Amino acid sequence: MMMHTGRCLCGALRYETLADPIRVTLCHCRFCQRATGGAYMVEPIFQLDHLRLIKGEPKIYHRPSGGSGKMIYIHFCAACGTKLWLTFERFPGFAGVYAGTFDDPNWFEIRAETSKQIFTSLARPDTVLPPHIPAYAEHAMLNDGTPRAYVVYDHPHIVGRTR
Repeated sequence: MMMHTGRCLCGALRYETLADPIRVTLCHCRFCQRATGGAYMVEPIFQLDHLRLIKGEPKIYHRPSGGSGKMIYIHFCAACGTKLWLTFERFPGFAGVYAGTFDDPNWFEIRAETSKQIFTSLARPDTVLPPHIPAYAEHAMLNDGTPRAYVVYDHPHIVGRTR
């Protein structure tokens, strides 16, 4: 097991992960678009006890999810505003890290067996969805835990275009 560290822009908050992510979510929802300022969020998911704060104390902003209505807790730096990770009422015991806050944001792999793309129906029309990663139009499951249908593309798929 190798530790991986990350921090906010100003360095007031530092964290480390103590294991590999259990999965990686590529989320195209409007919340993630706004929260990252980008087209989508790359979110490695960890068991909460595998994420450890090593410097500072984050502020927590909470808001209901637009999909489930359950609370999402955004852990961020009060000094510079960097969002570092999310915790979830819907999924207690897990945290989703904003991948770009890792000191090496490329240390984990995005593999078909452990990754998924969600809310692809809200993706920008020019977004390229990687092949072989399950793609869900909305969340991967209903509020009751029932899995939703997904598609898997054999080649990179450009949203808004047909092949």
